[in-house]
Amino acid sequence: MPADPTLPTTIVEDEPDGRTVRRLVTVVALVAVLPALYLPGLVHDFFDLKIYMRAMDWWAAGNPLYDYVQPDRVQGELYFTYPPFTALLLRPFAVLPLGVTVAIFTALTVVAVVATTWWLIRPVVERHALPRWFAFAVAVVGVLAVESTRETITFGQINMLLVVLILADLLFAVPRGSRWAGVGVGLATALKLYPGIFVVYLLAARRWRAAAVASATAAVATLLAAAVAPADSWRFWTHELWSTGRVGRTDYTGNQSLFGLLSRFTAPDRPDPLLWLLLVALVTGYGLWRAAAAARAGDEVAGLALTGLVGALVSPITWTHHVYWFVPALVVLVDAALSARPGPGEVTGRRRTRLLAGAALLYLVITYGVVSFYDWGVAVERTDSPVEFVLRNTYVLAALVLLVALPVRKDAAPEAVR
Repeated sequence: MPADPTLPTTIVEDEPDGRTVRRLVTVVALVAVLPALYLPGLVHDFFDLKIYMRAMDWWAAGNPLYDYVQPDRVQGELYFTYPPFTALLLRPFAVLPLGVTVAIFTALTVVAVVATTWWLIRPVVERHALPRWFAFAVAVVGVLAVESTRETITFGQINMLLVVLILADLLFAVPRGSRWAGVGVGLATALKLYPGIFVVYLLAARRWRAAAVASATAAVATLLAAAVAPADSWRFWTHELWSTGRVGRTDYTGNQSLFGLLSRFTAPDRPDPLLWLLLVALVTGYGLWRAAAAARAGDEVAGLALTGLVGALVSPITWTHHVYWFVPALVVLVDAALSARPGPGEVTGRRRTRLLAGAALLYLVITYGVVSFYDWGVAVERTDSPVEFVLRNTYVLAALVLLVALPVRKDAAPEAVR
């Protein structure tokens, strides 16, 4: 019987999707946790960024850049320690009010977290048909929660700029054979020396052209800075680069490198340099061998994660905000776990359980961090017990385990690259 057009029409709207509501509630709950995680770090009060800006003011006034000294109750004296090329990029910020500079740095760091997280998880989302925007939102909040990101933001560091340059290069330009391959790694190396480990990685992976471009880019950027500031450049490369006392005490818990681990055994004395060099050689050789194997297998994320962890371990100073490289390692673990579908046998199921448990443990470690409950005070930070050894060297130990145990995924390269 046809409907009577004179009767009112009842419009029945679709009920909200229960899964969508649950996902939204989950994201909101995770975001609500962030303030509690950031509160302890707020005492940093953009400490490093303020040093940069005061050094730029000093330099702009006509003083030698590396003569800048800031008294400090913990370190005694603080200095500007970056290469001259970094100073060229930071100097324009000296004309801005400090609050504006803080806002710009914070916003750029958050944007960098969003972009790099999307680059890392998009292949995983597509490979396993995960809910795209829910997975992306959870991943971004998760990366914002880890200690390296928190310390980068609250100190006002430039680390995420380096991460953007390196990931854009190694995830896109290098695998696709772009003529720009190597430029990002080269610029990152000119800005802060530790990304130079990725040039070595390109050589180990036999990506000769990209390694040459990276080396040339770093050289050109360095020469540009030398043309603008010849005296400061000469002083940095001939003296300040080798003056390790300018970067702070090595026994602090915040220094999560092999040298930091050894320093916490020998403080207040310095570790045996021959022992340290032996460990550096072993870790570099083995870690880059695994990273190059990952690159040849098409697993670019595992390759760059392993290389970043090698760089963190072998650098004399690796503050917690430098160790971003646990994040791509975590992505590899999760993807490998999702790929290990439970089958009729128990082997695959056990492997999946181990990988998921490892990923969960790693995330707890890098979120809880290693300096949350340790004061950056003046006392000598010497390791005196097995429990204290583990707590004060958690990142070092986790990085060493990952160098051995991080899986390399087959056919992990994006389809366009394959």
